[in-house]
Amino acid sequence: MMPVSAGFPSPADSYIEGKLDLNKHLIKKPVATFFVKVSGDSMTGAGIFSDDLLIVDRSMEPVDKKVVIAVVDGELTVKRIRFKEGRVSLVPENENYAPIEFSDNSEVEIWGVVTYVIHPL
Repeated sequence: MMPVSAGFPSPADSYIEGKLDLNKHLIKKPVATFFVKVSGDSMTGAGIFSDDLLIVDRSMEPVDKKVVIAVVDGELTVKRIRFKEGRVSLVPENENYAPIEFSDNSEVEIWGVVTYVIHPL
């Protein structure tokens, strides 16, 4: 990977290493990885915006405070998972949305942990 100066510009030709394979740098377990495109603004506080591309690893443990892709009552959502006082909730990163609390009747499945978000500047 080519380092880049955040100060004064330097001659770029001396740093060119060839082709860059983002799969090699961003995906640790290809067979367990998938991509999803974001729709909505419930995670803007985490730097996740509508139309962003998320890289999701199904093999990772969904531990407290990780951003996950979940299926709640048949619908996909991206939220931060919280384990607190024996309860599980999915918390948005936008104050305009309420956390999703689980009841005994809720059907929820964690599809994977978000490892990277890709969006334009």
